[in-house]
Amino acid sequence: MEALNRGFALTWLGHNTFKLVTRGAKTVLLDPWIENNPSCPRELKTFDRLDVMTISHGHGDHMADAVTLGKKFSPTIVCNYEIHVFLSRKGLVNTSPMNKGGTQEVAGLKFTMVHAIHSSGIEDGGRIVYGGEPCGFVITLEDGTRIYHAGDTGVFSDMALIGEIYAPDIALLPIGDLYTMSPREAGVAARLLKPKWIVPAHYGTFPALTGTPDALRDELAKQKVDAEVVALRPGETLA
Repeated sequence: MEALNRGFALTWLGHNTFKLVTRGAKTVLLDPWIENNPSCPRELKTFDRLDVMTISHGHGDHMADAVTLGKKFSPTIVCNYEIHVFLSRKGLVNTSPMNKGGTQEVAGLKFTMVHAIHSSGIEDGGRIVYGGEPCGFVITLEDGTRIYHAGDTGVFSDMALIGEIYAPDIALLPIGDLYTMSPREAGVAARLLKPKWIVPAHYGTFPALTGTPDALRDELAKQKVDAEVVALRPGETLA
């Protein structure tokens, strides 16, 4: 696989959380849900360093450990403005807010915030705090490789624009159904995005998340989408 020679390591920590170690030895954590993530292997719940964290939206299964890890490692936290305000009130000082359509450079990498269709309320002390709009990120690595982390989303027609403008090489797509796309919608998303490789996510964590990589492969075949599904096990690395 061509990605094997690109000098980065992408590890699925279960659900929609990924650890990315780049060619330049930068460690990026996507959607920090570690400690109570039932899919995350115990030996991967600790880190030596974190340079950047990205947060796609305010739900606990995507940012529950942001405060703890943010205080321990002081990474730059890339998120929307509302989550930036929330985290700042929790004592974090290294947030770097942005909004959809914008791009910023952090640790030698480019982060572009793109649209997602979902909700984003933050549970805090028994109440729901406004968490802004959900998003995805296109991350451009040192060598120009582009990884699209869709976050939690349904399929939407403007994924074609993400494909046209940013041309992601790898798409990390939710397939679990119920709260996000099912394999059927993810197949349409892949047709619009045109990635070379798809890493399925947000499935299998709980019984309600019923989508499977094999079902996604079937959908890609039906829709004549030429993309390879790389189904990682929790803890497994595309490296």
